[in-house]
Amino acid sequence: MSNPDRSLVIHLADAQARIPGPAGEHSISVLQRGSLNLKLSFPVPPNQQIPHAQDEIYVIVHGRGVLFHDGKRDAFKPGDVMFVAAGTEHRFEDFTEDLAVWVVFYGPSGGEV
Repeated sequence: MSNPDRSLVIHLADAQARIPGPAGEHSISVLQRGSLNLKLSFPVPPNQQIPHAQDEIYVIVHGRGVLFHDGKRDAFKPGDVMFVAAGTEHRFEDFTEDLAVWVVFYGPSGGEV
């Protein structure tokens, strides 16, 4: 017998169907386990973010844009993976309106070393 606390498959379409959230949210948490928080996000401009307490990984599902991070700018496209350490200033810029991103927050507050 399968244990849903030990493994699961999260389908993009199922997660996407939950957006916008009840208060109009453009991202939703789809899995929380320990320090891990997996979200699906559809950013909207302007994408103003405050530095996060945890390390984070972005996986681009679709859309294109530029990640401003730690004083530099890098273009991204579907299939790209980006890492932003805890406490690092960052935001999406010049992105297409179809941008969809898996966001993975993990580790202790302040990030891992």
